Amino acid sequence: MLVAAAVCPCPPLLVPAVAAGAASELDETRTACSDALGVLAASRPDRLVVVGPAAEDGRGVHPAGSAGSFAGFGVDLTVRLGSGPGGDRPLPASLAVAAWLLEHTDWADAPVEGLGVGEPLDAPRCAATGREIAGSADRVALLVMGDGSACRTVKAPGYLDERAEAFDGAAARALGAADPAALLGLDAELAYELKAAGRAPWQVLAGAAEGAGLAGRLLYEDAPYGVGYFVAAWS
Repeated sequence: MLVAAAVCPCPPLLVPAVAAGAASELDETRTACSDALGVLAASRPDRLVVVGPAAEDGRGVHPAGSAGSFAGFGVDLTVRLGSGPGGDRPLPASLAVAAWLLEHTDWADAPVEGLGVGEPLDAPRCAATGREIAGSADRVALLVMGDGSACRTVKAPGYLDERAEAFDGAAARALGAADPAALLGLDAELAYELKAAGRAPWQVLAGAAEGAGLAGRLLYEDAPYGVGYFVAAWS
C-alpha cells in the first residue's frame, strides 16, 4: 500500500548546472523538494516509484539504474535512477530531474523504479495505474514529478491564459490536502490547453492513495517563469 508520497515540479532548471547563473532563483524550490524527499525516507518504504510526464518514446517502465542526460540542455551531466543494471532507453527529462534530486539527497532507502506517463492517459487509467503501483509491495512510496499550467504570464511558455491561475489553485489545494477525488476531478482537456504536464502523474498518485488515509502538506507554491510549481508531502 502507499505509505508516503512527494510531489515535485520537474523543470530541468532545478538542476543547478542547467540553470547556471540563474541557479539561485530556484533555491527555495530545491529546499522544499529535499524536505519532501525526507518525508519519503522517514516512511521506510520497501519500494520507491518515480512517476513523471513523458513523450511517447519515454513512456512506460524505466528499471533501476536507468540513465538520463542533460546534454540536450547544453550540460554534460548524466544521472542514474537508483542502483541497478538500467534499461535500453534514456530517462525522459522529468525522471532525469527526479534522479538528480534523489542523488542530491543521497537516496539509499529503497529500490527505485521509474514510470513515464503520457499526456493522453485519462483519469480512470491513471487511477488504475496508481492502484496497481500501490499494490506492488507492502510499503510503497511515490515521487511524483509534474508542473502546473505554463500560462501564468505573458512570458510563460504558453503565454497568458486567464484560466491558469484558477486551475493551479485547485491543483495546489488538492495536493496540499492529499485529496485524491479532487485530483481525479482535474479537467484533462483544460490541463492540456494550459500545458499542465503534471495532470496525469498527479492522477496516478490519486489512484495510488485511494483508501490510504494519508495527510498532506503543501510545502511550496509559486509560478516562476509563468509556470505553476508545487511541492507537497503526503504521509
